[in-house]
Amino acid sequence: MSVGRARAETVLIASIGAALFWVIGAPLPFLFGPMGACLLAALARRPLKGLGELSVAARTILGVAVGASITPEVVSQLPQMAASVALIPLYIGLIAVIGVPFFHKICGFDWVTAWYAAMPGGLQDMVIFGQEAGGDGRALSLIHATRVLIVVTIGPAILVFGFGASLDAPIGEPASTLPLLEMALMVVAALVGWKGGEKIGLFGASILGPMIVSAIFSLTGLIHHRPPAEAILVAQYMIGIGIGVGYVGVTMAELRKNVLSGVAFAFILAILAGGITWVVITLKLANPIEGFLAFAPGGQAEMTVLSIVAGADLGFVIVHHLTRVFVVILCAPLAARWLMPRDK
Repeated sequence: MSVGRARAETVLIASIGAALFWVIGAPLPFLFGPMGACLLAALARRPLKGLGELSVAARTILGVAVGASITPEVVSQLPQMAASVALIPLYIGLIAVIGVPFFHKICGFDWVTAWYAAMPGGLQDMVIFGQEAGGDGRALSLIHATRVLIVVTIGPAILVFGFGASLDAPIGEPASTLPLLEMALMVVAALVGWKGGEKIGLFGASILGPMIVSAIFSLTGLIHHRPPAEAILVAQYMIGIGIGVGYVGVTMAELRKNVLSGVAFAFILAILAGGITWVVITLKLANPIEGFLAFAPGGQAEMTVLSIVAGADLGFVIVHHLTRVFVVILCAPLAARWLMPRDK
């Protein structure tokens, strides 16, 4: 099947999933519908294909949404976040101490693959670092995709049943009500931040670049709104497709080892995240919903979506996730060189 036909089938399946979830009144239909439909189709051996640059472009919407939420009020609260942010290196260290032996001793992966499988960083970054260090790139991709899938799936349930969140907070204003100049500036922030970030080698350029540029616009009073609701729905749709398509071509052997290992570790991470959330809430460093979302080990894009629909303090949540990803990307390769056994 040609790439064009495969992508057309992917869009059709994702759209059917979104429509079905919308009709039955399921939560986050534009995220869970495409994700569930594409996941089932991938497991059924359909030759789905991701949407390439369109998917990357959709992530810029979330970067702009985060940047637009960084206001002078948020900046003034940064010192108050210092105590909870300081817990992140300890949290990552605990994950490594438990996760690396889990993947190596119990799941049977080599040390390099085990190391980067345990690191709660960005999916693409951990796969690239692991491959460059000699690890199993396919295993890393499936393990981290499974981590994100589990977090995105159980996260809303925890928010609703554990913290009483409703997940019906407005995701944004309709495009028809937003000033045209502000929407034009959002497009500029998305494109300049994304492509400019790529040129300077910024990690996570599709999110961080637009976030930085839109934050500058927000702090200087040029924009006062998040991207329109329609754009946020498109971003959810693309994220759902991306997660589901990640399982295309998975074999039974990979399901038994890689995917099941990822599922088991995701639940270990859930326990650790629950523990650190309890500490943060007990010490009154954050409200329960923000505390949970700030330390949930999902991707930046997925946690941005959950924060928006939960009505959480987006600035607080994203500061913690950016810190986590920064610490992992900066320290994981260095720590691997120092701590990795010679007989990898």
